[in-house]
Amino acid sequence: MKSIFTFVNQPLADARSSFATGWLLGWSPLPGYLVRACRVAMLLLVLLGAGSRPAQALQGNDNSHDPSSIVKDGSKYWVFTTGDGIYAMFSTDLVKWESGPRPVFANGTWPAWINGRVPGFAGTFWAPECIFRNGKYYLYYSCSTFGSNVSAIGLATNVTLDPASPDYNWVDQGEVVSTSSSSASNAIDPAVVTDASGGLWMTYGSFFKGLALIKLDGTTGKRSGTSFYWLAGNVSATGTRNNSGSEAPYIVRNGSYYYLFLNKGACCKGASSTYYIQVGRATSITGPYLDKNGVDLNKDGGTTLIATNGSYVGPGHAGLFVENGANYFTHHYYDANDNGRARLSVGNLGWDGASWPFITRDWLAAGRYEVANANSGKVWDAWGCTGAQGQAVAQGTRSGALCQQWNFAPVGNGEYKITAAVGAGLAVDVVNNSPANGAQLQLYPYSGIAGQRFKIERASTGAYVFSSANGNRVVEVPGCSTTAGVQLALYDYLANNCQKWTVSASASARPLATQAPQAKPFSVAPNPAAQGRFVVALGEELTAESVTITLSDMQGRLVYARSSAGQAAVTVAADVRAGLYLLRVSGARRSHTEKVVVQ
Repeated sequence: MKSIFTFVNQPLADARSSFATGWLLGWSPLPGYLVRACRVAMLLLVLLGAGSRPAQALQGNDNSHDPSSIVKDGSKYWVFTTGDGIYAMFSTDLVKWESGPRPVFANGTWPAWINGRVPGFAGTFWAPECIFRNGKYYLYYSCSTFGSNVSAIGLATNVTLDPASPDYNWVDQGEVVSTSSSSASNAIDPAVVTDASGGLWMTYGSFFKGLALIKLDGTTGKRSGTSFYWLAGNVSATGTRNNSGSEAPYIVRNGSYYYLFLNKGACCKGASSTYYIQVGRATSITGPYLDKNGVDLNKDGGTTLIATNGSYVGPGHAGLFVENGANYFTHHYYDANDNGRARLSVGNLGWDGASWPFITRDWLAAGRYEVANANSGKVWDAWGCTGAQGQAVAQGTRSGALCQQWNFAPVGNGEYKITAAVGAGLAVDVVNNSPANGAQLQLYPYSGIAGQRFKIERASTGAYVFSSANGNRVVEVPGCSTTAGVQLALYDYLANNCQKWTVSASASARPLATQAPQAKPFSVAPNPAAQGRFVVALGEELTAESVTITLSDMQGRLVYARSSAGQAAVTVAADVRAGLYLLRVSGARRSHTEKVVVQ
């Protein structure tokens, strides 16, 4: 199988494969909880399906399994994944991804020390993680064989991630930690975190008896001392440690808490995978980590954050990259619309009022918006301004007219229904539901077909990209025209400004009917808000009592607070940087929250 994957120049859909007999017959002689098996039939379907491009989240080559968190070098963003020699992929805007020109280690080669630690290792590295520290990049990688905890985690360093740089040179630093057949843990799936005092730590582990934490030297990046802590497993009342069914630990420090993300379920079975991501938190990096119900993750606790949803099957292997006020949450998933192919997802992580994380693929809150082109500065316009069926969606000179305002309603997994504020509220529609280059946008009654749903991704600049759920081509101003009246259309993604859009609340922004007042008795307008200035309109329940209004950033830090009593509309002037924030309105009996986008 190795030669097949080398030929197609993409990461292994799953390297933790079965014995040769198991591969051919589709079974494994080992217990199910050890079987990280991607059978030959499924993998061949994945490879054969790689050429087709049904609706997806990202652009370019997003093949990925066990992705590292995003790490930036210059103007490029990199992700390392499971694959021969350690596969690398990069992006210049966090939307379109491309394969790196070569793996970290040349195919068929690897550091000699691995042979003594992991007999039978064949060059496929698992679940890497990369961080920048001390002026260089530290790349941690896993070496193992299927179904075994005879495993090792190694480290390589480089001063640049750019293979074209004359300074590009991966220097292997050797073993960080290893395990043997008699070990309780399994030395794979590394992730690195810095504690509140600047100390460096590494989590790792997969099934067997749980997930581990060790201390690292802050300079060498190698293990420091003999410290060892169990973070998550299955401990009985008598203290016996049983198989945990957990893997891929990843710790995020936020505020006064450490958050442990981990995977449970079965990976590597394509569209039949049952992987899901859970979380617990602790006030000390060494634990104990408790879920929302106060159950220790060492006693099978865990609050589920994200699981299979629609075509996004088996999400796993968490990572977080923070830039310009946005929390880019990475993980892989298996695309049920594309033969279960493993792909990269870049979602949105936030923190609720109780400082617990939430994960969504939505980048915009439901609301009424104006959408402007990053090149021409002109805005989406129902051309003719009546909102009639068949009317073109074109770019127009900003006037503030109702025909330049659009209602956005999330319909799941980052896709949106977009309807005109003018007329009968018809939906933005691709003519004849076409996925072709040049297919134009018009208004038409909403039926939910793919040509009326648009996936929205957030680019690194803060602009947005709109791709059709039917075929994944993106909304563009044809020919990069700056002329008013040019009808918008779909084209292949080229990452230029003609295909990127700024989104801001219209002057008459109001909550959509889907935001039921009984569930959330207040509204926010405008949202997005310029510099954190908006008005909170309170319902009768909150107007009749004293309320506290707070705004927190996505790290859970309080950035604004005020009180109100007897007012129906409260003005917020937070004057904060662009980003995603959590608004909390607390009354005498209960609290309510809403996400606010600041531009």
